[in-house]
Amino acid sequence: MSVANFTTKEPSSFLNNLRSQTSESHKNLEAIPLSKLLVDPSISLAAYSLYLNLMHDVVADFEKYIYPHVSTVVPDIMSRKKAYLIEDDLKILGVEKTDALPFFKDSDVNFTLPFAMGMLYVLEGSTLGGRFILKNIQENLGLTEEKGISYFSGYGNKTGSQWKNFLNYLTELETATQCEKEIIAGADYAFTIIGNYLSENSSL
Repeated sequence: MSVANFTTKEPSSFLNNLRSQTSESHKNLEAIPLSKLLVDPSISLAAYSLYLNLMHDVVADFEKYIYPHVSTVVPDIMSRKKAYLIEDDLKILGVEKTDALPFFKDSDVNFTLPFAMGMLYVLEGSTLGGRFILKNIQENLGLTEEKGISYFSGYGNKTGSQWKNFLNYLTELETATQCEKEIIAGADYAFTIIGNYLSENSSL
């Protein structure tokens, strides 16, 4: 099937729609207490460790269920694994990983490819925000990218190019299959369930 066979909207229009139609769920995720602490100068090691513990459950389930599902359209998906970075950070901090809580329920893993790509958009996009969190943690907890905050260092100086590559994969899929609504639904869903998960399992 050739992408050229389709008359489609400009990719920038699709991405604008994706951002605008998920803005509310995105803001809701950023507004939960644990998320807000990550960019607050008052961030504590306890709050940071709790976030890492919970995000490990999220990222590990993404890698187990979502990554294999999107491998046909994201050729470098295996290089995007991040759960091991969280494990390394926790070890360096001397914090024991708590028992993993189920992030995806059994009914949540039969996603369509476009829906799964929308979900991955949220996780990959978090690498950009992670650079701002990185600075706050460096300044207020005295940690470094090599010692305790490797997860938030993202892809280092390749973070921008990795994000652009992912957006290219995403827009190519949308152009070929006209699946904008499914991608947006997946992203909105991911913002919502990650926010719910962090809220329900933290007592800040």
